[in-house]
Amino acid sequence: MEGRANPPGEARARRGAAVLCRGPVEPLVFLANFALVLQGPLTTQYLWHRFSADLGYNGTRDRGSCSNHSADPIMKEVETLTSHWTLYMNLGGFLVGLFSSTLLGAWSDCVGRRPLLVLASLGLLLQALVSIFVVQLQLHVGYFVLGRILCALLGDFSGLLAAGFASVADVSSNRSRTIRMALLEACIGVAGTLASLLGGHWLRAQGYANPFWLALALLIAMALYAAFCFGETVKEPTPARLFTLRHHRSIVQLYMNPAPEKSRKHLALYSLAIFMVVTVHFGAQDILTLYELSKPLCWDSKLIGYGSAAQHLPYLTSLLGLRLLQHCLADTWVAEIGLAFNIMGMVVFAFATITPLMFTGYGLLFLSLVTTPIIRAKLSRLVGESEQGALFSAVACVNSLAMLMASGIFNSLYPATLNFMKGFPFLLGAGLLFIPAILIGVLEKANPRPEFQQFPQSP
Repeated sequence: MEGRANPPGEARARRGAAVLCRGPVEPLVFLANFALVLQGPLTTQYLWHRFSADLGYNGTRDRGSCSNHSADPIMKEVETLTSHWTLYMNLGGFLVGLFSSTLLGAWSDCVGRRPLLVLASLGLLLQALVSIFVVQLQLHVGYFVLGRILCALLGDFSGLLAAGFASVADVSSNRSRTIRMALLEACIGVAGTLASLLGGHWLRAQGYANPFWLALALLIAMALYAAFCFGETVKEPTPARLFTLRHHRSIVQLYMNPAPEKSRKHLALYSLAIFMVVTVHFGAQDILTLYELSKPLCWDSKLIGYGSAAQHLPYLTSLLGLRLLQHCLADTWVAEIGLAFNIMGMVVFAFATITPLMFTGYGLLFLSLVTTPIIRAKLSRLVGESEQGALFSAVACVNSLAMLMASGIFNSLYPATLNFMKGFPFLLGAGLLFIPAILIGVLEKANPRPEFQQFPQSP
């Protein structure tokens, strides 16, 4: 009930009894991404092999058979079906998450970050459970879409990230915020690297089911941590209704209402910049496994695991690079350097026909992920302390839209360009990255005030 107020001492005592320890948010993000990355490439490979069996395509994953059968129209149909079902999963998640993540993120400014973290953990758990049923019982692959929708209803990984970044903003000072954001993203990368290495080997040894069971166990542990161990970062959580338009209005007001501590132009354009970066990142990620499975690379599950691990290493190398470069360069210049390396990596992927060249492309991405934490920190400094949840739920919405656009563009473009240039989507991604590079430079030049004086520092 909203009307009954409790004495502050009683509320603090009840919260203290419910929480076993005051843990940080980083373990939650680590466990969530470990489970997701463990499932992601496995789901793509499962779809590939499932459609291969349904269509009677008997090509194996060794290099000789891949080379011999790559011109087979049945194999191209397998690629197209796998790409399209990936698009359906992402589309279902986006359409539901567009409503839920924005609602839950703004709600967390009132009730605290823990409720959103618990709900998002349960959603990811349900998605893993549905995937296990599909693999074990050979259910129709459309149930993967159902699992994705159930996950999105409860906040999805984007809602969990929104609560995570907002909790970091709650407890960090303006000057330390960029590196704290990068540290949280590094947790994503380390988890992704470990999960990728484990998933490829495990698939070869024991098949699809056991990795999904491990993901389920990790997500159960994560839900328990969120409920009983996470230390709430909102200073004074207050009860609030969940289903009310007030939460969505608070997000609109971020961009529409003028305020002395924020610039609507900067908020909108930085949001556009992060939209473009995330679109290219997830678009390339969506098709990389397919690109590596087929001719001329013909990777097996072990090499795909190594490639996925290399794809996540930039989360860690970007953190180290950001920490070093901040001593001699402003954040804006660090972001521009990261975008330059990202563009070079995309170009190398576009023309990669042998395994060493693919890993060269992965190597060039070592600073590619310094851009997103810098933009997140800049956005966070443009709003008040009580608006961090609304801001990062808006950013989560931007991320979800970017992921949808990425799936729509790259998963549709990839099969359409198979006949004349398989790597064309990567060239498109390289071209799109020039847009955030220009926006960040222009916004820095037009910055009306020092970025570390936007609002009072958090303790």
